[in-house]
Amino acid sequence: MIIAEKTKVIEVVPYNPEWKAEFNRLKEQLLSYVGDLIISIEHVGSTSIEGLAAKPIIDLDLVMDSYDVLPQIIERLQQHGYEHQGNLGIEGREAFQRLQDDGFMKYHLYVCPKDGKGYLEHIAFRDYLRSNTAARQAYAEVKQRLAEQHRYDIDAYCEGKTTFVTSILSKAMKET
Repeated sequence: MIIAEKTKVIEVVPYNPEWKAEFNRLKEQLLSYVGDLIISIEHVGSTSIEGLAAKPIIDLDLVMDSYDVLPQIIERLQQHGYEHQGNLGIEGREAFQRLQDDGFMKYHLYVCPKDGKGYLEHIAFRDYLRSNTAARQAYAEVKQRLAEQHRYDIDAYCEGKTTFVTSILSKAMKET
C-alpha cells in the first residue's frame, strides 16, 4: 500500500468553494449511519479553510463523547463499507477507509473523542488558520513548494510540513 501511495502525484490546488458543499454531502451521509452515536461532524484539514490551497481531499472528524461508543461506531461504519484502521500512530484519532467508491471526492474519515489530542489539534489548527491571513498564506506557500519538491513522495511532503504545523499548533493551543 505504501508503494502505491508514493506513485500518486501530490497536487496542491487553489481553494475550491465546492469543498464545503462536498463536506456537507458527506456529513449528511455519515449522520445517517452514526448520527445517534456522535456529538458532531467537523470539517478539518486544509479544505476546511477558505482561501487556502490544498490537496483536494476532505478531512472529517466524527466527534464522539467517549471511547465507550467506538465499538458501535466501528460496527455501523463497517456495515456501510468502511474499514477501521486504528489510530495510525496519532493519539485520540481513529482512522477509517472506504473500501469502494461511494461517489464522493477523496476524503479521510476520523472518529475522535471530544477531548482527544487529535481532535483538539485539528480544531485549533483549523481555527487559527481561518483567523490568521499571514499564517494561512505562509502555509499555502510551504505546501506548494513541498508538492513541487516531493511530487511523488507523500511521506517527504508530510514530513516537510512538520516544522510549520508544529509552530502553528504551538501558537494555536496557547490561544485556546
